[in-house]
Amino acid sequence: MSIYVGNLSYEVAQEDLRAIFSEYGEVTNVHLPKDRETGKLRGFAFVDLGNDADEVKAIEDLDGAEWMGRSLKVNKARPREKNRGSSRKRE
Repeated sequence: MSIYVGNLSYEVAQEDLRAIFSEYGEVTNVHLPKDRETGKLRGFAFVDLGNDADEVKAIEDLDGAEWMGRSLKVNKARPREKNRGSSRKRE
């Protein structure tokens, strides 16, 4: 399972997220997507912890929490849609 973390400050760094989520268990991955054109952070991230129980606890505790002047949106990440960004029209 992966955790979606939204409404992040644009000043956040991977180390910041690692520090917060390490309180819930071993952080195995942190991904901070950047805009392809500008290279700026997009305001959300994905965090993976060592086991599902740790991830559930982190979601429960951090969803709605105030951090870096923002109210976090934290939930289970949804799988990527395979046809995302397709401009093909359906007939």
